[in-house]
Formats: sequence, C-alpha cells, structure tokens
Amino acid sequence: MAIVYQGLAERGEIWRRLFADEMPDLPFHVLPETGDPARVAYAVTWKPIDDLGRRFPNLRVLFSSSAGVDQFDAAALPPGVALARMVEPGIIDSMVEYVTLATLLLHRDLVGYAALQREARWETRPVTPAGRRRVGIMGLGTLGQAALARLAPFGFPLRGWNRSPRTIPGVAVFTGAGELDAFLAGTDILVCLLPLTDETRGILSAGLFAHLPKGARIVNVGRGGHLVEPDLLAALDDGQLSAAMLDVASVEPLPPAHPFWRHPAIVLTPHVASMTQPDSAGRVLLDNIRRHRAGEPMTGVVDRTKGY
Repeated sequence: MAIVYQGLAERGEIWRRLFADEMPDLPFHVLPETGDPARVAYAVTWKPIDDLGRRFPNLRVLFSSSAGVDQFDAAALPPGVALARMVEPGIIDSMVEYVTLATLLLHRDLVGYAALQREARWETRPVTPAGRRRVGIMGLGTLGQAALARLAPFGFPLRGWNRSPRTIPGVAVFTGAGELDAFLAGTDILVCLLPLTDETRGILSAGLFAHLPKGARIVNVGRGGHLVEPDLLAALDDGQLSAAMLDVASVEPLPPAHPFWRHPAIVLTPHVASMTQPDSAGRVLLDNIRRHRAGEPMTGVVDRTKGY
C-alpha cells in the first residue's frame, strides 16, 4: 500500500516526514510522483485529481485536506472509494476565531466607522447592547456548534438552523425548510456555515434576505456558491441588508473588476477563515488511516446521499 498527496509543497514535506517516522510501511508520494500506481490505496488533496479511478485502480479512500468536500464529484468516484473530510483542531479553532471576529465587527458597526474614516469624519454611531443583537448560524455541525459556544459569553441571543434536528443548550434551534423563515425573522447577524450541496446552492438570495429584519448583516464562511452575488448587492443598496463580511466567492481569486472590492458595506478576506495546520492535520490523517487499516470507523466520512 501507498499514499499520494497533492497540494502545497511545504505541507507535503511535513507530512512526508511525519509518515516516515510514524508509518514507515506506507510510502508517501507527492504528485506527480506516485510510485507503483497499483499500490496506491489512499489519496489526500484539496482539489480533484484527474482520472483518479483510472490512475489508481486500488484506491480505497480519498481524503480532503480541508473541511469541505464540495469540490469533489462524489458520484464520479469509484463505488468502493470512501470520501473523508478533514476534521482537526486547527480548522475548528481558526473558523471559530473568524466567526467571532466577523460577528463583533458587524455588531459594533466597524463597516460604518471605516466609511467615516475614509471621509475624515469624527462621528459616533449608536451602540446596540449584545443582549439585543440576535445572532443566527446556518449549519450546526462541528464548526457551527463551536462558534455558538464561543459567542455565548458575549450575551448575544443565539439561534441556529439545520437540516436535521439538534439540541444545543442556550440556543434556539430551528429545523428544516418549514422553520427557516421563523429562524430568519429573529436574526440580526446571519452566519452561513452550511456545506455546499444541491439543496444549499444559492440559498443566500433575495428571497432569504427579504425574511431577515431590515438592516440585518451577513457573514458567509461557507462557500461562494451559497451566495447569489447580484442579490447581495441589491439588498445592500436598498437597505434590506446593512453590511456583509465575505470570506468566499463564486470565483476565486475574485476578479479585480468585481464590485465587491469597492462596495462600502462589504468586508472581504481571501478564503482564510479556516486554515489547516500541517502538524495536527497530519496526525488526524495518520489516525484515520490507522482506523481504516484496522477496520474501524474513520472520522469525517462523507455521506454521499447528503454531500457532507
């Protein structure tokens, strides 16, 4: 058996050394090097590998090096190949930091103050107590629940929306399409942490924005495909939304002429909300391979019927 890796060279070298120390019987190859393709049982990558099934006929597991797997066409994978996303502390911690930062930035109206600074205007704006600013998170998996736990001490009334039922102490949880409008109606800052699936693509649209309170703010740290970009611009321009913080876009890198760059109510970051830490991620990968080789359940395995 062997493993192939596609991705950042620096991370690949760290993982190569880690595997040499802790799993020397499993050769670690960095593409384009593969060794004997027939021996490759595991592949780890952020983006799809061309002709994966044909190139590696004995592949058993495809590991995503990120928490998301929407970049892969699960239906095109050979039937016997499992797909697993990365679940490691570095991803969780960095995402929680970002969601907390974005929520506080929007809560304390830093977007408005940035506009005043550009105009050299020393002017105060009203401060809304945290207890009166309702924060709602769409997507209550590991990342969503961790973000809610970090936000709780600030005193925000917390809400969550999920496809399947959840019970989270201190959080008002709404489930399924039938409860989405009620969730939105009581949300002042909306955070999208949903996986990207056929059902969630384009969910951040004019129809959804219309059910939020006027002047609501949004944070998108899911995927660019969740957002209908012209609808966001229209909602900001007509005042239905007052600000947005976006870490993802439908096309990355965002083209220089894109209107998001210069919109005064949008804060942009270049898909940095959640970053895999090479050391801890490598150990998670090793643990999952040990589990697979021992016939034990792996962490992060994707249900192909759901897409996450």
